[in-house]
Amino acid sequence: TNVRQNRLSFTTDLEPAVRGADAVFIAVGTPSRRGDGHADLSFVYAASEKIAGALDGFTVVVNKSTVPVGTGDEVERIIRELRPDADFAVVSNPEFLREGAAIEDFKRPDRVVIGTDDSRAREVMSEIYRPLSLNQPPLVFVGRRTSELTKYAANAFLATKITFINEVADLCEKVGADVQDVARGIGLDNRIGGKFLHAGPGYGGSCFPKDTLALMKTGQDSGASLRIVETVVAVNDARKRAMARKVISALGGSVRGKRIALLGLAFKPNTDDMRDAPSLAIVASLAGDGAKVYAYDPESMEQARPLMPEVTFCEDPYSTAEGADALVIVTEWDAFRALDLDRVRSLLKQPIIVDLRNVYRPGDVRKRGFNYVSVGRR
Repeated sequence: TNVRQNRLSFTTDLEPAVRGADAVFIAVGTPSRRGDGHADLSFVYAASEKIAGALDGFTVVVNKSTVPVGTGDEVERIIRELRPDADFAVVSNPEFLREGAAIEDFKRPDRVVIGTDDSRAREVMSEIYRPLSLNQPPLVFVGRRTSELTKYAANAFLATKITFINEVADLCEKVGADVQDVARGIGLDNRIGGKFLHAGPGYGGSCFPKDTLALMKTGQDSGASLRIVETVVAVNDARKRAMARKVISALGGSVRGKRIALLGLAFKPNTDDMRDAPSLAIVASLAGDGAKVYAYDPESMEQARPLMPEVTFCEDPYSTAEGADALVIVTEWDAFRALDLDRVRSLLKQPIIVDLRNVYRPGDVRKRGFNYVSVGRR
């Protein structure tokens, strides 16, 4: 990024790009490290080393990747060690973009968190985000470590809301309440808010699983265990397996030799992301109990094939449902809300729908002759 010339350059040659830049963004993956759950920072550190060799003039090195507290200190140490003569500042600028809505979130952010105590870096970052000023995005300037922790805390809190409403859904089923009404009743409270209060099979994707785990490990290593986050991680893992048991229960306690039709594989609609998707645990449980699993997803089947060798993939929802003993909705794609239910009923071997996303209204489906099972509703 060249701020003075209002220019974003694209090149495969790192050195000249860095040499002419006012700001260099590190935006590499930080997956969970195998074995211990900590964030794998090897890509961040490798990028830092490459950047160090090309620095020329004052440059802001912006860490956009989601990283544990103190990573900016290590990036600064790496660059300083390799280039003691360099004039630079390391800034934390975590992203809060939603998968499937990233462009809209970037253009109209709730906030832009920038972690730096360097006045020159603050000026550069303000200029970078100036084009969004018509939309008045709040630039929140904080310390670098505070910025790093803010991203983890935000994702952990949202994951906690999801896990909380899922446990409330289980209670609703026991006492005859409706979780959707409960969620609306508490979500209208401005202190709580209605987002992320949708009961279902648990969270997945690229952020929540690894970030809650990394924050949990950071707390343990720092001697400040985050018991709530630890519980959220454990409950969410169990949640996915519990959804498979819901399917088994709907089929009388056994799925051995039965055909199960799964609609939706990605962890959320409008993405093809299979990372930690609930469908992975559901398929593993059902196939492990002897079920024959057929599946369809509008976007993610290419990514799902190597992850689910036991699954037969179909061309559309109706071919998936044909001859199945039960239809299971795992991802709430809009196309699944508009299914021809009469046609679906004619294709199913047994008129059973297990709706893990509460896509349909129970009364409407049951009027069509289905045995309908949803999450947290009477």
